Amino acid sequence: MVRAGQTRGVTDYLQLNESPVESVEPGLLRATSYGHFTSMQVRDGRVRGLDLHLERLDRGSLELFGHGVPADLVLSCLRLALDRADSADVSIRINAFTRERAKLDAGSPVAPDLLITVTDPLEPTADRPRLLAVQHERVVPHLKHTGTFPLVYFGRQAHLAGYDDALFYNRAGNVSEASIWNICFADSGRIVWPAADVLPGITMLTLQAALAATGVRSEIIPVPLAQLGSYDAAYLTNSIDPALPVASITTSAGTTEYGTDPASAGLIATAYEAVPRQPL
Repeated sequence: MVRAGQTRGVTDYLQLNESPVESVEPGLLRATSYGHFTSMQVRDGRVRGLDLHLERLDRGSLELFGHGVPADLVLSCLRLALDRADSADVSIRINAFTRERAKLDAGSPVAPDLLITVTDPLEPTADRPRLLAVQHERVVPHLKHTGTFPLVYFGRQAHLAGYDDALFYNRAGNVSEASIWNICFADSGRIVWPAADVLPGITMLTLQAALAATGVRSEIIPVPLAQLGSYDAAYLTNSIDPALPVASITTSAGTTEYGTDPASAGLIATAYEAVPRQPL
């Protein structure tokens, strides 16, 4: 799978709260293993679904550290990072973690640190991916936590088997999500989201609200592996690829091929583009 790149000369930049990180201490690497994060694509200093990113950081931090993250603090840190990166078009990842684990483990709430990584902007994936279905259920799925080993592991196993990525299904045989994407299916003008324990991705939430606002029928129902062939198309969704058409899904029973479906692709694209980016 080839991902189109974009070279704009942005120097990778690391910021801890409001201060640049000149070198990474071993203690910092250890501390970031317990935490959560959110990733966003910034264009012209704006982010689609910014309010959802801020809510995710606050809610996740309250659960993990007993202390939320005020939106104004996150925005202040992001603005400083953008100024120092000297570009309004970047990719940003915000990790929330704590260097006060002893205090946290003793039962006291701690205000999390924010580690902000700024890199070059990422462009949508160029090719339609071929997915290999793998049984896997995300641990603590409602949090975008740093426990990403299974996602990378199963994605790599799919690559080694000749596919582009892994598609997960649960023990009941129902589709859930892919390694770094949510997934939806199109069926005669209807968009279907798998009813399963998945990470509620920002793009997925944005699309669901946008489809409802534009009058497109959107449902959350179980998607059994045995019924993959009943859908017109499948789409992966995340902040980089809001609607990436899937070429095929391979299960133990065989391969389901999907052609392009301009009708459903147009519905999703129209709904997504109707959602304005919010300024940082």
